[in-house]
Amino acid sequence: MPSIKPVSDLRNYTEVLKDISSGSPVYLTKNGRGRYVIQEIADYEKKEAVIKLMTELERGRISGENEGWSSLEEIRQEFGIQ
Repeated sequence: MPSIKPVSDLRNYTEVLKDISSGSPVYLTKNGRGRYVIQEIADYEKKEAVIKLMTELERGRISGENEGWSSLEEIRQEFGIQ
C-alpha cells in the first residue's frame, strides 16, 4: 500500500522520513492532488540508470535498423574477442 501524505505533514518531516524505505517512497499531495515523491537516493539512482540504459538500447535499435546490423563475427573482430 503506497504511503500518501499531505505536504503539510513535512512540518514534522522526521515522521515522514520514517515511512520511506527501499522500494517504498512517500507520495505527497498538495490541495488533494499528487504533487511530490520522496524516495531513497539508491532507488532514484537505480531508476535513472534504467532510463539511461533503455535510452541507449533504443538508440542502438534505431541505428541497427537504419544502418544495418553487425554480425557476431564483426563484433568479435572489432572488440578482439575470440
